[in-house]
Amino acid sequence: MKATINGKKRDIPAVWWENGKVAAIDQTLLPEKVRIARFSNHKQVAEAIKKMIIRGAPTIGAAAAYGIALAATNGKNLEKAAKMLRQTRPTAHDLFYGIDWMLSHKDDPVESAKKYADKLVERCRKIGENGEKLIRNNSKILTHCNAGALATVDFGTALAPMRIAKRKGRKFFVFVDETRPRLQGANLTSWELKEEGIDHAIIADNAAGHYLKSEIDLVIIGADRISRNGDSANKIGSYEKAVVAKENGVPFYIAAPITTFDPSIASGDAIPIEERDQSEVLMIGKQSIGPKGAKALNPAFDVTPAKYITGFITEYGILKPSQIGKTRK
Repeated sequence: MKATINGKKRDIPAVWWENGKVAAIDQTLLPEKVRIARFSNHKQVAEAIKKMIIRGAPTIGAAAAYGIALAATNGKNLEKAAKMLRQTRPTAHDLFYGIDWMLSHKDDPVESAKKYADKLVERCRKIGENGEKLIRNNSKILTHCNAGALATVDFGTALAPMRIAKRKGRKFFVFVDETRPRLQGANLTSWELKEEGIDHAIIADNAAGHYLKSEIDLVIIGADRISRNGDSANKIGSYEKAVVAKENGVPFYIAAPITTFDPSIASGDAIPIEERDQSEVLMIGKQSIGPKGAKALNPAFDVTPAKYITGFITEYGILKPSQIGKTRK
């Protein structure tokens, strides 16, 4: 991922191991400031995931892997550390996948965590290579939330095909949903596309239907957990985009590595949906947007049934929902 730090553009991952600590871009400060946060124990990593300093399903999985490595180097009980990390974000399957992977690779925890993150980046690169063929010259693409390098350690899932297409000289335009209430599209996806030099515009979430009816050729989003039948949990607002896309004949793709697929869950009905604090809905920054005493509901994710999904862009190719049970890890 390209990021401008102190006036200089450099390549940097979303999370990494550095001098015995876990380092990560503080995503809550973007796009105004690029700050590197550092964590010396697994409890700090867990808190950073909870507060969304570290976010995005694959990045959460890598951060949890590094958290286990910190617990190991600090002489802590790994099962207790794993339990704490598992409780941070219930929907993202990569979190649990990364922790379980680390618990089965204990011989050299730090190197195991690095290997896990490196493999994840390579998966994302292949997602980009497999998905870029969907982006034709002058395509207009809609994406929702952030599924770029920030969410996946490096390269991205939904943004990976766009990065590859851009590097191959293709011209296209991206509609970026703002993604209320945390504004990951406006704050993070737009920042990534700007750093990459990809033409785009932020739109209000409720403007997507207008453009799907008249202008958009393709939708690509990420996912936090995908069940065995292809039902997919992603940031709240994804489901309605899929329904409107199908109504207007617009292909709807989900880009995700196999680590996001959860074969233990038969359908989306069993995917746990995280409910976050109502203050995220009632406030924008420090400004209240609701009357005093108003209450809010704040589900962080929704589930898109497989029937609305055209295909899944994975490191193994573009798969139909009917092929999901045949994937391997």
